[in-house]
Amino acid sequence: MADPGNILVTGAAGFIGSHLSQRLLAEGYRVFALDNFSDFYDPYIKRKNIEDCLHHPGFTLIEADIRDHKRINAIFELYPIDMVVHLAAMAGVRPSIENPQLYAEVNVSGTVNLLAAAAQKGIKNFIFASSSSVYGGNTKLPFAESDPVDNPISPYAATKKAGELLCYNWHHNYQMSMLCLRFFTVYGPRQRPDLAIHKFSRLIHDSQALPVFGDGSTSRDYTYIDDLIEGICAAMAYVQTGCHFEIINLGESETISLSAMINYLEQVSGKPVVRRRLALQTGDLPHTYADISKARKLLGYEPSTPFAEGICKWWDWFSQA
Repeated sequence: MADPGNILVTGAAGFIGSHLSQRLLAEGYRVFALDNFSDFYDPYIKRKNIEDCLHHPGFTLIEADIRDHKRINAIFELYPIDMVVHLAAMAGVRPSIENPQLYAEVNVSGTVNLLAAAAQKGIKNFIFASSSSVYGGNTKLPFAESDPVDNPISPYAATKKAGELLCYNWHHNYQMSMLCLRFFTVYGPRQRPDLAIHKFSRLIHDSQALPVFGDGSTSRDYTYIDDLIEGICAAMAYVQTGCHFEIINLGESETISLSAMINYLEQVSGKPVVRRRLALQTGDLPHTYADISKARKLLGYEPSTPFAEGICKWWDWFSQA
């Protein structure tokens, strides 16, 4: 990866952000780690995520909220930022249906604040974390970046699509090099506790029944965290090679049904699983499946962790956490 100098990572104490921060520090980069430690889940978990980074000389923790445009402008004035990797967001499909205003404020207004501050300081390289949820109820599999994404089925998905459009606008108006990376169901050590693999693991550990929405045939393209971090790092190198605007899928290119995922957890845990059948939830996609041919071509992205291997690594971490 070409050296971008100083990197602002937003959402740096989260699941993905903490892994990225550690990787960048290990490679000698200076990381300005911005996080507001929201109570969407226990802030203690996020503080523990970055525990090992805190004493690194290349790490600066900035506690701030991306909705606060004055504070964001001040941060860009204070620190010598060369690139932005924008991971901070309100995440989750179902909570966004319950509180769409919050999702719009954080994911749309917060992104505008970062884009505006970056443009004002002449920062030319910006990476935005988008989501496979933008594909909505797309029935064409696998999902390709050229597929229409004009019918999001949750406020969360709509805010991520809005973020992509805003990134294009700043690319066009300010000649910023932009990559929008569509992440596909990332899992692995430190995964957020509200996500299915983590939530189900906790229930299995506590010998409780799993809530299974639908008949178990819904499926996801589960992406192991190490593979995703490789993709982000490759994107950081590519974004500097010209004035780009690209939307790129980062997935595993392997789809696993809900029933199969539960069976894998049953195997690695060694505990019998009780399933509690429930109706499908509003806003959930029936399937996700990434076409990663563009990522392969532009980034040299080649995920190397099949689900059977990744879920074992996950359980090893979970059972010792």
